[in-house]
Amino acid sequence: MATKRDYYEILGVEKKASADDIKTAYRKLAMQYHPDRNKAPDAEEKFKEISEAYAVLEDQTKRQQYDQYGHAGIDMRYSQEDIFRGAAPDIEDILRDFGGAGGGFGRGGGIFDIFFGGGGRREGPRRGSDVLYELAINLEDTATGKTVELEVPRTETCDTCSGSGAKPGTSPKTCPACRGSGQVNRAQNTPFGRFMTTSTCGTCRGQGQIIESPCTSCHGSGTVQRRRKLEVKIPPGVDTGSRLRVHGEGEAGEKGGPPGDLYVEVHVRPHSIFTRSEDDIILEATVSFTQAALGDEIVVPTLDGKAKMKIPPGTQNGQVFRLRGKGVPSLHISGKGDQLVKIKVEVPTKLNDKQKQILREFAEISGEKSRSKGIFDKVREHI
Repeated sequence: MATKRDYYEILGVEKKASADDIKTAYRKLAMQYHPDRNKAPDAEEKFKEISEAYAVLEDQTKRQQYDQYGHAGIDMRYSQEDIFRGAAPDIEDILRDFGGAGGGFGRGGGIFDIFFGGGGRREGPRRGSDVLYELAINLEDTATGKTVELEVPRTETCDTCSGSGAKPGTSPKTCPACRGSGQVNRAQNTPFGRFMTTSTCGTCRGQGQIIESPCTSCHGSGTVQRRRKLEVKIPPGVDTGSRLRVHGEGEAGEKGGPPGDLYVEVHVRPHSIFTRSEDDIILEATVSFTQAALGDEIVVPTLDGKAKMKIPPGTQNGQVFRLRGKGVPSLHISGKGDQLVKIKVEVPTKLNDKQKQILREFAEISGEKSRSKGIFDKVREHI
């Protein structure tokens, strides 16, 4: 599948471009590549491309989602029809300013005729929108996984009218203005000749039906807002940014369409002593300088309890030791990460006289004074 180009690049505008700048850029490119004016083989595809870019960037909500998540933020939430549906009237107005009969020019149809082969008819079943839920969990939960209960706000099919929008005992009527098509045709004289314009029916707003007695529960929409409690299993190994898909638990569909999906985006809270690096866990452990010099066995915390660890004699400050399999399970392959223990050697700040004397004797035995003298002699040579 070909990679989509950046919408801003397609229109030739900067990311901080104003709504007017975006509209101006689209007007120029749309008239250049409209397939009824440009007969080049790739003109229609370029026209669709710039129209899709405009349909996203002219809508503030879609633009914010695109700026944050890129094409994934649009493709995951909207079908191609959804992308163009809100922008179609504006696109047709722009093209009409140049003497075209809506988006279709000589085709006798609206903008949907070009994009979807006459898709401007009455709308059929539509899949519900996806829902994004942000969930915060503790680092320990990423090691074991857990089942959480979420309270998700979403639209659901109205139980009273079963989604029809009509009061029980009644049913929607076919729109007399468009005869159920959701579209009306009008003849228009332009400098290029007489053309037919197809536009959304203003009486039924493109639905093809009129509800004379709306349902009292949903007020004719067919859906109601509810907060639904759902149990979701969080697998071991998730990390900040992980997205879990729960099929069919998004917004209700329209006209009998299937519901969307629920996406749970995970955020892992910072831990007081551990940090995470992919599947490894990092801990800083403090030991005394005698433990580091002589060696010792210490007990360190892990995500699933405590573990013993040997400190070999001569351990240096900043040295890292590895506890195999004490990290986080991998989300995509079998196995677990490790726990990395970084040693911090603590130097005492207060010594009594006896401790000082012992250290002086140790320094003398180790020849530290003579080594210091040799260093100062070398320094003097360079002064």
